[in-house]
Amino acid sequence: MNSDAPAGGPPTSPAAQAAATADTIAALRRALQDPSLPATLRATLDDALAALQREPASLHRAAFDAIPDLVTVMEEDGTVVEINRHGMGAHRRLREDIIGQPIHVLNPELPRDHMAPVWESLNRGESYIIEVTNKRGDGARFPVEVHSASFEFEGKRRIIAVARDLSNRAETELRFRELVETIDRGVIVQDKALRIIYANSAAMRLLSLHSGQSIADELRSGHWMLVDERGHELKPEQYPSQLALTTGRIVESTVFGLYHRDRRELIWLSVTAVPQFPPGGDRPHQVFALFSNVTELKRDSALFDRAQALAHIGGWEWDAGRDRLYLTLEAERILGRDSTPTRIEELLECLQPLDRHRLRNALERTLAGGRGIDLELQGLRPDGSSFWVRAIADAGLGDVVRQVLTGTFQDITERKHEEEQLRVQARSDPLTGLLNRDAVQAELERRLDTFPHSPLAVLYIDLDRFKVVNDVLGHAAGDRLLASAARRIRHAVGDQAQIARFGGDEFLVVCSLDSDPTRGERLADAILDIFGDSFRVDGEEFSITASIGISQAPLDGRTAQQLIQSADVAMYDSKRRGRNSWQAFTPELAEQQLHRLQLETHLRRAVHNDEFHLVYQPQVDLNDGRVIAVEALIRWRNRSLGEMRPDRFIDHAETTGDIVGIGGWVLHEACRQLRQWRNDGLKIERVAVNVSYRQFLGDDLASNVAAALAEYDLTGTALELEFTERVLIEDAPDTVRTFARLRELGVSLSIDDFGEGYSALNYLRRLPIHGLKLSQLFVQGVPDNQSDVAVCQAVTGIARSLGLGLVAEGVETERQRAFLRELGVAIGQGFLFAPGLLPDDLRDYCRAQRPN
Repeated sequence: MNSDAPAGGPPTSPAAQAAATADTIAALRRALQDPSLPATLRATLDDALAALQREPASLHRAAFDAIPDLVTVMEEDGTVVEINRHGMGAHRRLREDIIGQPIHVLNPELPRDHMAPVWESLNRGESYIIEVTNKRGDGARFPVEVHSASFEFEGKRRIIAVARDLSNRAETELRFRELVETIDRGVIVQDKALRIIYANSAAMRLLSLHSGQSIADELRSGHWMLVDERGHELKPEQYPSQLALTTGRIVESTVFGLYHRDRRELIWLSVTAVPQFPPGGDRPHQVFALFSNVTELKRDSALFDRAQALAHIGGWEWDAGRDRLYLTLEAERILGRDSTPTRIEELLECLQPLDRHRLRNALERTLAGGRGIDLELQGLRPDGSSFWVRAIADAGLGDVVRQVLTGTFQDITERKHEEEQLRVQARSDPLTGLLNRDAVQAELERRLDTFPHSPLAVLYIDLDRFKVVNDVLGHAAGDRLLASAARRIRHAVGDQAQIARFGGDEFLVVCSLDSDPTRGERLADAILDIFGDSFRVDGEEFSITASIGISQAPLDGRTAQQLIQSADVAMYDSKRRGRNSWQAFTPELAEQQLHRLQLETHLRRAVHNDEFHLVYQPQVDLNDGRVIAVEALIRWRNRSLGEMRPDRFIDHAETTGDIVGIGGWVLHEACRQLRQWRNDGLKIERVAVNVSYRQFLGDDLASNVAAALAEYDLTGTALELEFTERVLIEDAPDTVRTFARLRELGVSLSIDDFGEGYSALNYLRRLPIHGLKLSQLFVQGVPDNQSDVAVCQAVTGIARSLGLGLVAEGVETERQRAFLRELGVAIGQGFLFAPGLLPDDLRDYCRAQRPN
C-alpha cells in the first residue's frame, strides 16, 4: 500500500489521505471495543492505533505492516484491496496475487454466501468473529481466528479483518469435543483411509447402537449398505467423506440412505462432510462428518419418489386456465433448473428452440381436443449439459373442458447418449478418433447435395515413408505414429475443416471456401509445416513428411467420388515431384491419371504378350577392364505406349503387385541367356538379377530360383540376386528362411543401392549376405564432393570389415574409376564401360576386351 494512496486505489489528495487514516483509526477503535477480543490481539491493535495517531501520513504503511497478525482490507462484496506484510508472508503469496481477488483465494472453505452473516453483525455495530482454515500459496492449510470490523472510505463501506494463527489449538479441540457430545446431530471423524477415529453419542444413537458397541466394527460388518436417493448402491469413491477428502472441499447436505441388510431397515441421513487439513499441509488428513436423521421427512413421499427415481420418470401437471405448472421432485431433477418452472413458458425455455416449438404446438392441439402428447424432446441445463426427455400428457381426469393436462417426463438422456455413441462409433476411426472413410464420403455427399453451388476443397494427405516405421518397429509402432500424425493434422486444421482417416496412412480434409478461396492451400501449408518436426516412436526418430493433393468443388468434380479421386491424382503428382509438398488438381493431371490406368492395363498383359526384353550391363574389374559378371536390366516395348523406361513402370508394378510375375519372367530369362552364352563359349561368371521385396513376401522365391537353375543346368554360383534394403528390414521369419535356402543353393546375395535406405548394421551381421552395391547416388559426386567421398569410404570400410564383396554402380569418368581403385573397390559398372547391351552386343563387347 503506497503511503500516498488509499488501499487498492490511485494516489489521492492529502485531505483524502487524512480521511482514510481517520476512518482506519475509527475502525480500529470499534474493534478494540469488542469485549471478546483476545488480550494479545488487543495490545497489537493498540500499538497500531497509537502509531497512526502520532504520524498518520508517514507511518500509515509502516504501522499497517508492523501488525504481527494477518490483516486484510476488503470491499463490501469481499474483494481484497489490501493486505499487510505479515498477511503476505503467512499466505506465502505475492501482493499482486491477492489484491483484486475474492476472499475465497485465502479462505477456500467459506460458504458461497459468507458475506451475509458478516454484514449482519457489522451493521449492528459488532465485530464479526469466525474460525476458518486459510490456504497458503503452496496449498498448505492453517487454522485462523478472524475478527472483522467495518469502516467507510470515500463513501464506500469496507471491512478490515485481523486473523490470528491457531495452529496450536489443543484447548480449542478439547472445547470442540465437549460441544459435539452435547449436540443432537451425529458427528463422525474419519482419517484419510476412512477409518473412524471418533464418533459422538448422537451418532451411536442414530445408528441404533448400544453403549459398548464399536461403530467402526458395525459399519465394517457388512450389514450396512449406502444407497443414493434413487436407491442405487454407492461406490466407495461416491461417499461424501471420500469426496471431501479427494476434492479438499466441503460436501454440503447430501442425502443418502443407510440400509441394514439383516434388519431390513432404511435410515435416511443428511450429511455434510468437511475436510480438515493439518497445519502446514496441503491435503486433508481427516474428514469431519455431521449428519442428522431425515427419515421422517422422506417417509410420506418415499415410495412415490423412489418409484419415479428408479424409472427416471417425473410427473407434471399444467393448469392452462391459470397457467400454473406443477412438477414432482424427479421432474425437477430431470430439468436441472436452479429454480423450479411454475409457468409453461418457463418450461418451454428449458428446451432447444425447435423442440420448444414442437411442444407448444402439441399443447395447443391437445387443449383444442386433439390427441395426447407423446414427444421426445431435447433440452439444455444451466450448466450447459444437454438432456433428453419423453414427454407424455393428456387431459386430466374429470377435466371435460380440457384445461388441465397431466403427464410425465421420462429421462431418456442415457439412451440417447448410447445411441449417439453408437452413431459416432459407426462414423469414427477407432485408432485416431477421426471420421472414417464411409462417414466423410457421406458428409461430403450431403454438403454437395445441400449446397450444390457452394465452393469447397478436399485435401488428400498421404504420409511419406510411413512404411519405414512399420518395417523397422512393427505395426503397433506404426499405429502410434498414425495417431500422433492425426493429432498434428487436427492441430493444424483446428475448427476450419472436417478431418477423416481415409485408410492406411491416408487422411482427408474437407473445408468450405465461401469466405476464403485460398483456405485449402493455407491448410495444406499448415499441415506441411507441422510435419516439419520429426516423430519420436519407441525411442527412434523418424522424419515423416506428407504429400497433399487438393481438389475443389464444383470445378474438379460434383460428386464426392469425383472430388476424392481428383485430390488423389493431385497427391500422387505431389509425391512424384519429390514429396513433402502439395499439388492442386489440374486437367493435365486428369490426363496423366488416364495414362496411368492405361499403363496398368497394358502392364498386366505385358508378360503374356511377350513385350519385355532384357539388356545386360557388364560388371568389370576396375584394374584391367575384364568382364566379371553382368546385371540383367528389364526393358518394355508396348505397341500402343512405345518404349517405356523402367522408372515409368517398375514402381507402378511394385504398387499393384504385378512385379511378382514380372520378376519371375526376368529370373528365367536371365538364366536362359547365361546358358546360351556359355554354350557359345562366352566365359561370364554370373548374372545378377534384381528381386523385389514382394517376391520375398508373396512367392516361394527359393523354389523358383532352384527351378530356373535346374531348367538351364546352372549352379547357384551362376546367379546373383540383388535386393533393396526393404527386404532386410522386413526381418520376418519367412524372409530369414528364404535367405538360408538361397544360401544353400550357392546363390550370391547382394544389397542394391546400399546406403539410400534405412539398413541397420545388425542385419548385415546376422543375415547371410555376400556383397553390397555402392549406389551411383554417392559415386557420381566423387572425388570432388566431400560428403559423397565420406559415404563411399564408410561403405567400403563396412564391406571390408564384414568380409563382403563390393560393386560400385554409375561409374562414368576415369577420375571416378581412379578414386574407387585407390579406395580398394575392385568391381564397377557404368557408362564409362558400357550401357545396358542386348545379348549379341554384350557378347561382342566381352570378346573385344583385352586385359590392360
